[in-house]
Amino acid sequence: KMSLLLELWLSGLLLLFWVTPPVISSWWYMGAAGGSSALRRVMCDNVPGLVSRQRQLCQRHPEAMRAIGLGVAEWTAECQHQFRRHRWNCDALVHSQRSLFGGRGLRLRSSRESAFVYAISSAGVVFAITRACSQGELKSCSCDPTKKGSSKDDNGHFDWGGCSDNIHYGIKFARAFVDAKEKKGKDARALINLHNNRAGRKAVKRFLKQECKCHGVSGSCTLRTCWLAMADFRKTGDYLWKKYSGAIQVIMNQDSTGFTVANKRFKKPTKSDLVYFENSPDYCVRDRDVGKSDQPLQSKAKKIYRGLHNQIYY
Repeated sequence: KMSLLLELWLSGLLLLFWVTPPVISSWWYMGAAGGSSALRRVMCDNVPGLVSRQRQLCQRHPEAMRAIGLGVAEWTAECQHQFRRHRWNCDALVHSQRSLFGGRGLRLRSSRESAFVYAISSAGVVFAITRACSQGELKSCSCDPTKKGSSKDDNGHFDWGGCSDNIHYGIKFARAFVDAKEKKGKDARALINLHNNRAGRKAVKRFLKQECKCHGVSGSCTLRTCWLAMADFRKTGDYLWKKYSGAIQVIMNQDSTGFTVANKRFKKPTKSDLVYFENSPDYCVRDRDVGKSDQPLQSKAKKIYRGLHNQIYY
């Protein structure tokens, strides 16, 4: 019976994937990866839109894919928080099955909103993977192995102890996985996406902070044990929101190997700035070309998936 249910569950899951149109990025489905090697293979081979490098990482690191899946909920919630007073408020990231960047214009434009979504999603992967390393959930990493022995800061000497967040591994994995698809392309959009992905990764590292615990008689700080820890993801979201507000419009340079500012009066973007090509659409005007097609079929597939999942696990 279990074998039959598993087969039905896989069929329902693949149906959900097959009725989903081609998308810009589809790694948010990775939250469902895991389980047996056969299940992983089916999942990783059939998620639409993944390039070969992403499929390889999916199959080799199923526990990392689960971490990314949990991280998706975190960064989409943060996106909604940052845009909570705006007409476009990231709801499409949660409710739309058409695209990760669902909602008016994001599939077609390299706009400010698209820049923010690429950056916050890349940051979310760094945060999720780094946290999973520290919590011992990944076989491929653990706490930062370089934080050992003694060191010194403005307050004097201290010993590295506890578990320092392995931000270097988180950034390395996020760059390999998230950037893989953009590196396949040589066009302007790919260059923009790679830039904003990197800005998101740098934002998480920016708020890595040193925390310490004092040891000594009556709470004195005769000895200190310190470790590095990521700040709450809200700080990353707030920082990227400021970058969104000051995002810089760019154009391709003459040899199409990079970009430059569209308006010479503005400063050249740094690696931490968000950049975009196209102006945002008017989100107060209805776009009749968005939100049509196969939503009923997708909703039905989603119900099948949930029903079969409940039969197996509950």
